[in-house]
Amino acid sequence: MNTTSDTDQPSTEQAQDRPAPRPLCRPLDDRMLAGVASGLARYLGVDVLPVRIALVVLCFAGGIGLPLYLAGWLLIPDEGARQSIADDLIHSVQSRSN
Repeated sequence: MNTTSDTDQPSTEQAQDRPAPRPLCRPLDDRMLAGVASGLARYLGVDVLPVRIALVVLCFAGGIGLPLYLAGWLLIPDEGARQSIADDLIHSVQSRSN
């Protein structure tokens, strides 16, 4: 039994009203250190201050904040860059081994 109705499916007008997904990148402006918190805040569509506070709290509560920040710095590309720092490093090591 098919119980779907026209209201269950989004219309094309509703789909066009949605904003395009933001790319996850570290912006060149609004940085404190490497721009990880600012990039995450822009991606999630929230203010940057709670993201920065959460990272600081995670640094002091268990110490996981610093490794998370470093991972974000290595894996999230700069704004306008094609790839992240980690990708650049991997490609340079692979090209040297050939």
